[in-house]
Amino acid sequence: MAAEVISGTEISKQVRAEVTEEVTLLKSQHNLVPGLAVILVGDDPASAVYVRNKGRACDEAGIFSESFNLPAETPESELVDLVKKLNADPKFHGILVQLPLPKHIDEKAVLYAVDPNKDVDGLHPFNLGRLMAGDPIFVPCTPAGVQEMLMRTGHDPSGKHVVVCGRSNIVGKPVAMLLLQKMAGANATVSICHTGTADLGAITRQADILIAAVGKAEFITADMVKEGTVVIDVGINRIDDASKKNGYRLTGDVDYGPVSEVASAITPVPGGVGPMTIAMLLKNTLASARRSVSA
Repeated sequence: MAAEVISGTEISKQVRAEVTEEVTLLKSQHNLVPGLAVILVGDDPASAVYVRNKGRACDEAGIFSESFNLPAETPESELVDLVKKLNADPKFHGILVQLPLPKHIDEKAVLYAVDPNKDVDGLHPFNLGRLMAGDPIFVPCTPAGVQEMLMRTGHDPSGKHVVVCGRSNIVGKPVAMLLLQKMAGANATVSICHTGTADLGAITRQADILIAAVGKAEFITADMVKEGTVVIDVGINRIDDASKKNGYRLTGDVDYGPVSEVASAITPVPGGVGPMTIAMLLKNTLASARRSVSA
C-alpha cells in the first residue's frame, strides 16, 4: 500500500491562518504590528526566491517585513554593522540572515551578532543552548516545522525511535534535541546518523520515524527503510532533467517512489517540509512580538 502523503503545503496553510488571526488580535489589543527584517547578501537565485516567498508570506499574515539586499562583495564588518542596527530598531521583532553567505564572510560571526531576542531563525548559540536545556525561546524553523507536521498528522514522536540522518546546526542537531526533550510533541528515543556512521542502513531500519537531512539527492533508498516507517524528507536538491523547461527537477534526500511503497507516511519534495519552514518563521516572529509586549 502506498504511503500517506504528509502535505506541508496544506499544513502550512493551517499554521499561517492561525498566525494571521493572532496577528490581527495583537494589533487590536496592543496596536502592535510584528516586524521581520530579512538580509540577503549577493544574487544567489535560490536565496532570492526564498526571500521573496518569505516577504509574501509576511504580507499575507499582516506582518511587516523589509528586505535588505546587499552586494556579494559586502565586507563582513558592514554586514555585522547592519545586524547591530536592526537589533536596535524596535519596529523589527525578528531578524533573519539568509544563508548561505558569500565565502569571504564568516557565517558564525554574523549569526552570533543577531540579538538572541530577535533570532527568529533560532540559530544563535543562546537559543540553541536553551533548546538543548529543554527551555527554548525560538526553535529553528525547519525542526519546528517537522515537529508540527508530525503532531498534526497523528504521528506523535513520544515513545518512538526517531533516526535523524544529518548533523547540521540548522536541521540535524536541533531536530534531534527538539524531539528528545521531555515535553509534548517530543519524548522520543533519538539516534543521529552522519557520514561517519558505519552501516547506515542498519541504523535507519530501526526507525519508527526517519528524518532525512543529508543534502544528497535520493540518498535514502527503500532497502534502508523498514515497513511502516514515517519518513520526513528535509532535503531539496536540483537534478538535471532535459525534459523540464528549466532543465532540472527538484528532489529530496529520499528516493520517493520506492520508499513510499514501504513507508506508512512520507513528505513530498517539493510541497513537504519547505512550506512549513516559512510558516514557523512567521510563528516565531509573532512570538517575538508578543514577548516585546510583556518585556
